[in-house]
Amino acid sequence: MRNKTKTFQNLDSPESTRIALKAFFKITNLWRLSNDQKMKLLGVPRSTFFKWQKHLEGSVSQDTFERISYILGIYKALQILLPDSSAADEWVKKPNNAPLFGGHSALERMLSGHVADLYIVRQYLDSERGGWS
Repeated sequence: MRNKTKTFQNLDSPESTRIALKAFFKITNLWRLSNDQKMKLLGVPRSTFFKWQKHLEGSVSQDTFERISYILGIYKALQILLPDSSAADEWVKKPNNAPLFGGHSALERMLSGHVADLYIVRQYLDSERGGWS
């Protein structure tokens, strides 16, 4: 339990913030998301978003770190499930007939603004690849 506490304390470090934001922007650029979509995924106001995008620094809430963590997990699962990078990157925008998506894309679900929907997409992909790893 002590290791988890220590990990969460380290999330406040400037280095953790820089790494998390850099990864988020790299992934969402690969997915060709608009700035408005990126803001919605992060759950932050416009001014904060553009500050982070430009400087990769600032105060990042636990909620935002959680959102970024789910995005990283979604990206990782897609890379495993779809080894063709372009197919993996395009998957989030493609219509999906799985009951969870009802013919809509995963991105539409992820853009609801609720962190729970990021979790649900991550969980779906992890179950498709055979578990949490």
